[in-house]
Amino acid sequence: MSSPKVLFGFHAVGVRLKTAPKSIIEIYYETTRRDARMRQFLEKAQEAGVRLIEADGLRLAKLAGSHGHQGVAARVEPVAQVHSLDDLLDSLTEPPLLLVLDGVTDPHNLGACLRVADGAGAHAVIAPKDHAVGINATVAKVASGAAETVPYFMVTNLARTLNELKERNIWCIGTSDDAPKTLYQVDLKGPVALVLGAEGQGMRQLTRKTCDELISIPMKGGVESLNVSVASGVCLYEALRQRG
Repeated sequence: MSSPKVLFGFHAVGVRLKTAPKSIIEIYYETTRRDARMRQFLEKAQEAGVRLIEADGLRLAKLAGSHGHQGVAARVEPVAQVHSLDDLLDSLTEPPLLLVLDGVTDPHNLGACLRVADGAGAHAVIAPKDHAVGINATVAKVASGAAETVPYFMVTNLARTLNELKERNIWCIGTSDDAPKTLYQVDLKGPVALVLGAEGQGMRQLTRKTCDELISIPMKGGVESLNVSVASGVCLYEALRQRG
């Protein structure tokens, strides 16, 4: 069985409290915080029958590995999720919408990408094992609960995975500043995997070559590119708009 992990922050712990309260071993909360948000949170935890433990800010910071815990941290058991990307794709009854991240190693960026993926209804986020950050407490905090709801698959060979998606008739669309066609000139209503690279270097060359098509996000100001999480949001929400 997997070891318990730590979630911290109101959003991350609150989503687990809402979706799988029985997986929560215990919740630590800062006793000096007595505002309405904390009172409402504790009421929900008590209603769910979760064990509550008083703690000071130092103990919470050590538990969370961060001072951004907002006065709340929880030790939780892993929640059973879809075992593989193939299982997920086989279970879908609508055209897949996937977000593929190549080279995103910053946990804050990954957390923000998971959050927009959840908001736009993406079915999964995919990343390579050797050029990506895994799900950790910081990712879960920034994701505001989306790390619990959006499947995140780390694959051994990203190019091979993209080719397997193409065999399933999923159109792999990469983003590149120099692409002649823009995001708003492509059809995103069908099965689509949107492929984005990290800031600066962008997608690796092999990833770029494996994509079916390259598109750009129009940039009208002085900056050359968007943060990867912002770019993910722009692309995913255009897909959501087209899908109605």
